[in-house]
Amino acid sequence: MSDSNFIDHIRIFCRSGKGGAGSVHFRREKYLPKGGPDGGDGGRGGHIILKGNRNLWTLLHLRYMKHISAGDGENGKGALKTGSAGEDIIVEVPLGTIVKDSEKETSLLEITSHDEMQVLIPGGRGGLGNNHFKSPTNQTPRYAQPGEPATEGWYIFELKILADVGLVGFPNAGKSTLLSVLSAAKPKIDNYPFTTLSPSIGIVSYRDNKSFVMADIPGIIEGASEGKGLGLKFLRHIERNSVLLFMIPADSKNITGEYHILLNELGKYNKELLDKKKVLAISKSDLLDDELIDEIKSDLPDVTSVFISSITGYQLNELKDLLWEKLNE
Repeated sequence: MSDSNFIDHIRIFCRSGKGGAGSVHFRREKYLPKGGPDGGDGGRGGHIILKGNRNLWTLLHLRYMKHISAGDGENGKGALKTGSAGEDIIVEVPLGTIVKDSEKETSLLEITSHDEMQVLIPGGRGGLGNNHFKSPTNQTPRYAQPGEPATEGWYIFELKILADVGLVGFPNAGKSTLLSVLSAAKPKIDNYPFTTLSPSIGIVSYRDNKSFVMADIPGIIEGASEGKGLGLKFLRHIERNSVLLFMIPADSKNITGEYHILLNELGKYNKELLDKKKVLAISKSDLLDDELIDEIKSDLPDVTSVFISSITGYQLNELKDLLWEKLNE
């Protein structure tokens, strides 16, 4: 997925349909010149409905949809005929989509499963026809209810990627290379910082036709929780990952120090991230001999660790075993 095609934050003006008005009508037939009230009810306005689609990975398809409007309900008619309901608008979104009120920025709903449907804005209710207001003392009511007005406003659609494993590390830690080796994903790979400018998703095959989803998050730097580097823009994608795979290259001057910097940035952004399951992968381990590996092992942080090389395939199966074990604990 190219950087320009990954859209995870949009703002859309949404309007539900207004309800139809109730009818003021009286029954009139050849032999019944003064029949009672028979005004029908107005139809309800159309809803704005969100529907989860597991085949969508981005909000790109909504990028140029600046206004979404549902249909208005029809007015009621004589002979107790209810007006037709307004057309509902169903907006398909990727799993992990959250919708917020643009002014208050409070979360209104979130879509997390395939085909899940939630009403973002209900249509206005139709008004009651004059038939509802007849009584022994008022047998010819000449009034009916108007339909409820439409509801409208600006809404923020925000995507938080739903992935089993999220790759966490500084720029150039080898995250994109690992994802390209373990899955069919083709993230941009180059030898300079911030090669990855948007999250990439890959399906990792495991034993017995099992699989799990891995997401490559753009590199974190110290101060990311305060907006430095790519900042807060992508930290939210880590919130939905079940397991965090920290990646630090073997040629790092201080592996434990880097791990704690990464952990600190996640904690500053959201303390709940610190409670997630963690695995530490020492990448580029093809640069090490057995003696260096033993030396580094003695000074690693207290977290499940594995030495890997995406280039040679060294211990990649062991890494997948560890991740699967963590996912199923």
